[in-house]
Amino acid sequence: MTDATTILTTADGKPLKAALAASLAVRRRRALMLVAPLFLFILISFIVPIGQMLFKSIHNDTFSKNAPALVEWFDANPAGSALDESAYAALASDLVLMRDKKTAGEAGTRINYDIAGTRSLFTGSARSAKKLSAPYKEALIDLDAKWADPAIWRAMRSASSPYTIDFYLAANDFTRDDDGSITTVPEGQAIYKKLMSRTLIMSLEITAICLLLGFPIAHLLATLPMRKAMLLMILVLLPFWTSLLVRTTAWMVLLQSQGVLNDLMVWAGIIDEEGRLQMIYNETGTIVAMTHILLPFTILPLYSVMKTIPPSYVRAARSLGATSWTAFRRVYLPQTLPGIGAGGLLVFILAMGYYITPALVGGADGQMISNMIAFHMQKSLNWSLAAALASQLLAVVLVFFWIYDKLVGIDKMKLG
Repeated sequence: MTDATTILTTADGKPLKAALAASLAVRRRRALMLVAPLFLFILISFIVPIGQMLFKSIHNDTFSKNAPALVEWFDANPAGSALDESAYAALASDLVLMRDKKTAGEAGTRINYDIAGTRSLFTGSARSAKKLSAPYKEALIDLDAKWADPAIWRAMRSASSPYTIDFYLAANDFTRDDDGSITTVPEGQAIYKKLMSRTLIMSLEITAICLLLGFPIAHLLATLPMRKAMLLMILVLLPFWTSLLVRTTAWMVLLQSQGVLNDLMVWAGIIDEEGRLQMIYNETGTIVAMTHILLPFTILPLYSVMKTIPPSYVRAARSLGATSWTAFRRVYLPQTLPGIGAGGLLVFILAMGYYITPALVGGADGQMISNMIAFHMQKSLNWSLAAALASQLLAVVLVFFWIYDKLVGIDKMKLG
């Protein structure tokens, strides 16, 4: 019998416990090396861009780094302070600096985000900055009367700090008054809340329609003989083999007032020539086109779940006296919930971020928040506001992802 105090060793005399720990460490390092490329890919292509987006939504130093004298004056004088000669002297000094560094347009663009037309104010004033002399207040106001506008000074005070929540305020249709207090924008300028609610409602509608259309198709795929099921599967996957732009353009041809569907209804006598339906450049066109594009993303997760449900379960329920509806509702449908949840969540996430299809077939009434994000990224170049809008869109998606986890469970997700 082995003594309890005896230390077990390997063949080469090393303690067994230490040898096992070393072997386990080697295996862990090998496993880490195997997943390292995937981790780096996710880090570089996913985590870092999202982190940069979140940082960009609260950080913009294009004005503060180019106007050091004004930043110093704003730090020394709280909001509501009178615009005295020292304030205008600081402005004149910074305009000279901007002229020398050729950054007046960059600084003016930051203020232009809040007050339209101020970029030209900065560039024009910077060109004449070296000719200014004391008293600077009168000289600057004589140069351009806009320098007496308190709104411009409020915007410069807000931009004097590189860190700000103003872009999130703008993304929710809020702004700051001359005293720096948060207030709502004028009714005619409030667009982002409306766009976000429209995006959410349309995404939910598209998800619901995809589930209603996709459920019977997936059930048919799961119950048909293999040969017929494969033929139907090819038809389901056919849209993936066609360009997104081609599919969207095809819907434009079908849905327009002089399009195929309206022509057929006129020919059949359903509507007259003057009663042609407007099915494009509105929400209807966006919903129809996006439902067609996203429907396969609903069918495939549903099919993968339904294929694993034994038909004997429903037959057993029927043999025990349950009606067809009761057997479906109490036996079959609960087993398809992972597929319903996965397909619905996938379609909802994709619908929230779509912008090509709404841009082509949506018109003014069918635009989504993603189209506004693309506008600020490509046209207005207000990347901070675009980042704030995108961050809010990401937050909405994460909330629905959390709801799915609570109701169904992430561990039960089946995507195909």
